[in-house]
Amino acid sequence: MEFSNLSKIAEYIVKDGKGILAADESNPTCKKRFDAISVECTEESRRNYRELLFSSDGMDGNIGGVILFDETLRQKSKSGISLVELILSKNALPGIKVDKGLLPYEGSEYETLTQGLDGLNERCSEYNELGAKFTKWRAVISIGEKGPSQECIDANMHALAKYAKVAQINNMVPIVEPEVLMQGKHSFDNCYDATDRSLKSLFAHLKMENVFIEGTILKPNMVTAGSESDEQAAPDKVAEMTVKCLKKNVPNNLPGITFLSGGQSEIESTQHLNLMNKIGGFPWKLSFSYGRALQKSALNRWQGLDENILSSQKAFSHRAKMNNLASRGSWTQDLEN
Repeated sequence: MEFSNLSKIAEYIVKDGKGILAADESNPTCKKRFDAISVECTEESRRNYRELLFSSDGMDGNIGGVILFDETLRQKSKSGISLVELILSKNALPGIKVDKGLLPYEGSEYETLTQGLDGLNERCSEYNELGAKFTKWRAVISIGEKGPSQECIDANMHALAKYAKVAQINNMVPIVEPEVLMQGKHSFDNCYDATDRSLKSLFAHLKMENVFIEGTILKPNMVTAGSESDEQAAPDKVAEMTVKCLKKNVPNNLPGITFLSGGQSEIESTQHLNLMNKIGGFPWKLSFSYGRALQKSALNRWQGLDENILSSQKAFSHRAKMNNLASRGSWTQDLEN
């Protein structure tokens, strides 16, 4: 195991304002996105869309890593080079989602436990051979009416830590994603509490499994009120309390934190990230690992048509650049006009 290599990979992904493009949507999720623009979801259409993103000018210098779905890691571009090679040509690193999705958590009406530890070592070994440099596993914490149970939080964080160790044994950086879901009517304080407890449990379990923190990246939610709550927090409060929660729970030797957007709009996710980096005073890089918040405008412009590729790429490149600036605390609203 070359741990120094893992730390270099993790540092590279978030260097100089770079972040992560989350392009690991499962085929059913991809179908929902494509249905919204009346494009048939096939292996070829998924390849065409992702190739469009990966070949955009805005990849180089703004995107340090791309999270892929199993199918995409194995695909070739129209010109015959692998999509992995295409990503590398843009000076970004390919990564892979390795969890197997969610199952209901025993005894709970709304909580879930992420699956995928069975066969994980074999999958990681193959993914490493296919060129993946990092991996991702998503745990989902639902607040519901009663708040998340500590038992469910701990079970999910135990699995995250087990996964992280296996990824590192296979010489890939683990991205650990403890997502407190934005969906719901819960308050801002409910989200802070759930995020605080999740991060505390996660890093305790990572320590128990002797996970190499310098070769790990955290992908958390921001602290916000539920998407259906009548009382939404001001952007400054989101930034302030998210940084407070991270400072309380995240060790100083973690190289980077790359936020999920979780249903925030493109502008909101950029604005919140920028405000956090303006606060500053933390030891890790604060960057992005966005899916919809990088892709939504690009997808809407594409509409499945070759004549829209350049326009779509321009929209994606713009968002990639805006989030790079936000990762440095240099974004301003007037850059969006």
